[in-house]
Amino acid sequence: MGKLGKRTTAAREAFAGKESLTVEEAVSLVKSNAKAKFDETIEIAMNLGVDPRHADQMVRGSVTLPNGTGKTVRVAVFARGAKADEATAAGADIVGAEDLMETVQGGKIEFDRCIATPDMMPIVGRLGKVLGPRNLMPNPKVGTVTMDVKEAVEAAKGGQVQFKVEKAGVVHAGVGKASFDEAKLVENVRAFVDAVSKAKPAGAKGTYMKKVAISSTMGPGVSIDVANATGN
Repeated sequence: MGKLGKRTTAAREAFAGKESLTVEEAVSLVKSNAKAKFDETIEIAMNLGVDPRHADQMVRGSVTLPNGTGKTVRVAVFARGAKADEATAAGADIVGAEDLMETVQGGKIEFDRCIATPDMMPIVGRLGKVLGPRNLMPNPKVGTVTMDVKEAVEAAKGGQVQFKVEKAGVVHAGVGKASFDEAKLVENVRAFVDAVSKAKPAGAKGTYMKKVAISSTMGPGVSIDVANATGN
């Protein structure tokens, strides 16, 4: 058995029988077993009691994590004139209009977040088949279609995380790095859970938050007591 196999086995043994932990206990366990040679991402997955095939049960939103994500986010902005200058000054990595559309259509996507001013949406709309599957399509509901380009760029660069429920009713995201202090990871986890809790749709019936779990990139997952995660 190689070193990776031994680490994985040891981690699974450490996680055995650990269920419904507090956020603090779960973070401590996952962080202490994140021993890859790179700085692993701490990921959260939430099983929700919704069926996103129904419009009134869609869960979508964004949250700015209090301690950031630890990830460098590349931001593209579709804008012209003064708004393009505003985006550049705010730290956007790529700014353009028709030229940027042609670049994306050509398959060159060198960004993690896409922002657009409202007047650019007829152009951006042509890229739906390219950006949509990658969850990069600008959307006013999460603040990425906006005239306040400066705020949107700074939020994206400063630790804002977008979330959208998948077909199976699962929401997942990265909430920090294994190198973060435990207290900072705990704050980020609670902030994310709180945002998803507040995004409960009108059509949700029964138990909304069924399961919450965290893991590191290379490690097993561990379940968190839902009541503890939500502070109820």
